[in-house]
Amino acid sequence: MTHPEVRTVDYHTGGEPFRLVVRPPFPIEGATVAERRMFAIGDPRVDGLRRMLCLEPRGHADMYGGFLTPPDDDGALLGVLFWHKDGFSTACGHGTIALGAWAVESGLVPPDPSGVTQVVIDVPSGRVRARVHQDGVDFVSVPSYPIARGVAVPTSRGEVTADIAYGGAIYAHVPAAAVGLTVEPAAIDQLIAIGREIKWALDDSALARHPDDDRLSGIYGTILYDDLGQDADGNPHQRNVTIFADGEVDRSPCGSGTASRVALLSATGQLRDNQQLVHDSIVGSRFHARVEQHVTVAGRDAVIPVVTGTAHKTGEHLFVVDPADPLFPGFVLR
Repeated sequence: MTHPEVRTVDYHTGGEPFRLVVRPPFPIEGATVAERRMFAIGDPRVDGLRRMLCLEPRGHADMYGGFLTPPDDDGALLGVLFWHKDGFSTACGHGTIALGAWAVESGLVPPDPSGVTQVVIDVPSGRVRARVHQDGVDFVSVPSYPIARGVAVPTSRGEVTADIAYGGAIYAHVPAAAVGLTVEPAAIDQLIAIGREIKWALDDSALARHPDDDRLSGIYGTILYDDLGQDADGNPHQRNVTIFADGEVDRSPCGSGTASRVALLSATGQLRDNQQLVHDSIVGSRFHARVEQHVTVAGRDAVIPVVTGTAHKTGEHLFVVDPADPLFPGFVLR
C-alpha cells in the first residue's frame, strides 16, 4: 500500500494534544459522522492512518487527534472523527474546544461582531457547539446524565464504589482517596493502573450500555478525583485525572468527562444552576463548567453542560512514510 504525505495542524487544550487532519487522504464513507466512525474502525487505510499519526515515533501513547469530515446536514459546519492510540472516540470536549479555536484562527469562520462566534460540529455522539470568545472557548455538550451511583467495584486496592455517568461517552467516577491516592503527577503510574482496573471491571456490565445507541456503549474512562472544597465564590472545586481508552492519560481536565461530572454534581445538588464547577487537571490546567439547561432525554432527567477552556496552536506538520521503514505504522513502548 502506498502511504501518502499527511499534513496536520496541532493544538493543545489544557495540555492535552489535538492533532487535526483537515483533509484526510482516504475517503471515510457514511451518511453521518456516527456511520463514518464505524467505517473508520473497520477500514484498514483509515485506521492505519490513525495508527501512523498516533503511535511512536510520530506520536506517543497519549496522543490524540481527529479527522475532519462533512457534517450530518446543513445544520452544522463540519464533522469530526476523534481518535487515540486504541481507536476512535464517541466524543471529545478538549478536541471540540481546539476545533473551535482552529475554525476561527484559520479563517474558516469569520469572527462574529458580537464577540461570540458559534461553530457547530457533528461528532459521533451527536451535535455539539464551540462558542469562541475573548476568554476562551465554550464546549456545549450533548445532553448528559447520571446512569448509576454507588456501584461496587472489586479492585486490587479493595472494593470501591463508583458513580457512572454519560457526557457524550460513559465514565466511571471514583474519589482518588478511596484507593489511597491523590491526583498528582508523582502518582501517575498507580492512577493509570487503578483507572484501567475500574474501567475493565465495569465495561461489560449492563450499566455500561447506552440506552439508545449501542455504538456509544462501554466505559470509556475512569475519572479519579480530589474534592478541594470551594473557591472564594463558593463554587465547587475539584481536581481530576481521566484514564481513558486502555490506560491513556488526559492532561486536560477532560471535556466530555467534565460534562459527565457536571451531570452527577447537578443531580446530587452539589452544583447548583447559579454555580460553576472549577475543574483542575493533573498538570494544573483548568476548565470551568456549568449547567446551561435542564432537558429530558428518553425519559431521563439530563442537563446540557457548558465547559470552558482554552486551546493553543503548537505547530503544523507534514508526515511522510519511508517505504523501507520496518517500524511502520509505529509502536507504543509504554
